[in-house]
Amino acid sequence: MGPDLFLMVVLLLMLVTVGVVFLYYRRIRRAQEAYEEAKSVVGDVIISFNKQLERQGERLDTVTHKIDALSSESEKIVEEMKHYDGQMADLTSKIKATLETDRELSTRFKEVDERIGGLVTTQKEMLQKIEGFEKKVEREIPVMPEAKIKAAIPIKKERALAPLTETELNVLEVLAKEGRKTAPEIRERIKLTREHTARLMKKLYEDGYLERDTQKIPYTYRVREEMLKILRKGEAKA
Repeated sequence: MGPDLFLMVVLLLMLVTVGVVFLYYRRIRRAQEAYEEAKSVVGDVIISFNKQLERQGERLDTVTHKIDALSSESEKIVEEMKHYDGQMADLTSKIKATLETDRELSTRFKEVDERIGGLVTTQKEMLQKIEGFEKKVEREIPVMPEAKIKAAIPIKKERALAPLTETELNVLEVLAKEGRKTAPEIRERIKLTREHTARLMKKLYEDGYLERDTQKIPYTYRVREEMLKILRKGEAKA
């Protein structure tokens, strides 16, 4: 019985050992499966992470490219700003020169205005002196030209021409014979001053003896038809 018992014990131990080994084998298998599963999950995670890294890398490349482009644009802008700074400096110098020129011109304009003002004052004084001289001449020798001028037409007895002086009759005679004339041309014929001649022609026009053409300056005068008939009638009688 002794050997049988020992064999049974050995067999039992072998069975226990096989059972234990089988259990450990199953645990190891499960652990390996869990490891493989975890490895697969980790691989997926690593692959996803790598993809994300690739995407981030692409984004970084894009951002880097944009940064390079912006840097290039910034350099261009800096160069343009330098160019504009040079132009602004030139423009500033030109503006300063223009302001100085304007100041000089303003000073010159003031001087010219002062000179013009002086000339105007001098001209006014001269005109006043000339007018005073003409008035003085008219007061001193108002009748001398009229005494020397005699009308060639004996028409003083005509009622319409009776109020006229010898000079006024002479003006009518010149206009009747020679046609239209200006006041300066009449002045050359009757030898009076400009002011005296102007007043005489104005008086003859306002009294209805003359007609005046105002389309040109100086005005031209001619004898009215009614006065011209009277003058011709008196000439025929003479």
